[in-house]
Amino acid sequence: MPPVSPMLAKSVPEIPEGDFLYEPKWDGFRSIIFRDGDTVEVGSRNEKPMTRYFPEVVEAVKAALPDKCVVDGEIVVPLGGKLEFEVLQQRIHPAESRVRKLSVETPAHFIAFDLLAIGDESLIAMPFSERRKQLEKAVKQTADVHLTPATSDPTEAKRWFTDFEGAGLDGVVAKGLGISYQPDKRVMFKIKHARTADCVLAGFRWHKSGPIVGSLVLGL
Repeated sequence: MPPVSPMLAKSVPEIPEGDFLYEPKWDGFRSIIFRDGDTVEVGSRNEKPMTRYFPEVVEAVKAALPDKCVVDGEIVVPLGGKLEFEVLQQRIHPAESRVRKLSVETPAHFIAFDLLAIGDESLIAMPFSERRKQLEKAVKQTADVHLTPATSDPTEAKRWFTDFEGAGLDGVVAKGLGISYQPDKRVMFKIKHARTADCVLAGFRWHKSGPIVGSLVLGL
């Protein structure tokens, strides 16, 4: 039952090799979808509900996901052949009329990459390799709901890292095939494109786990 914290990744400088499955790192809103018949809840990375902001995603997952399931993934807005994060951010708006208008003009898609539960069965204790197999069977790909590509070949992952940067992807994620689903734990690896910029530091926020810096407020 919602809310559930998503499993997280820690940054590493290079794509690791070994017993991993590699996926593109999507530039969107991390989201866990809860479906029970006609009831759909869209949870955010911070465990806050986002259901009201994405009515088209709610309808799309009803046609693509099992009747009762919990699926981890990413909400993205593809536009002109690439992912547009700034357009996606505009969807978080207090006015319902504005949300409805944008859901038609710039519809969001859902990309599934993990399965936490199906029917009455929790899968979080299963190794990722088994969850992935069940996810592939569970997701019916449509125009708006997709199963993330995945490969066990690090050479292919390196090609994705290089070739897909211009399409709005953040990099690559490496997931150990044997790991269970561990909410709020950094047990995966993310390899992101390195970019530099001159910024002004305006402030910071504490991390929820204690007196350490969690995020920075920057000005360009």
